[in-house]
Amino acid sequence: MTSTPDTAAFLASLDGPAPPDGLAPALRAVWFGLADRWDEAHGIAQEHEGQPDADWVHAWLHRVEGDLGNAGYWYRRAGRPVAQGDLAAEGRAIVESLISRA
Repeated sequence: MTSTPDTAAFLASLDGPAPPDGLAPALRAVWFGLADRWDEAHGIAQEHEGQPDADWVHAWLHRVEGDLGNAGYWYRRAGRPVAQGDLAAEGRAIVESLISRA
């Protein structure tokens, strides 16, 4: 297993075909979400339901989808306030938070 990349390397990897090896599930999910591969991102988030970080990504993904009611449910499950504002900025903030704790 490789180490978690820093935020800049993670974001640069979005130009590639796949996320960096060894990422935690929530980071893998947000990678796919930021790469506009919603179905793959959502599948990972669903597989890890009940884990606060995955639930946070799940909430963000439903915002991306435009399903704000479902997003609100997942924010509550994640113990986080419902986000507003720029979707890509929220995705990057999730990345920064997850990487800082890795």
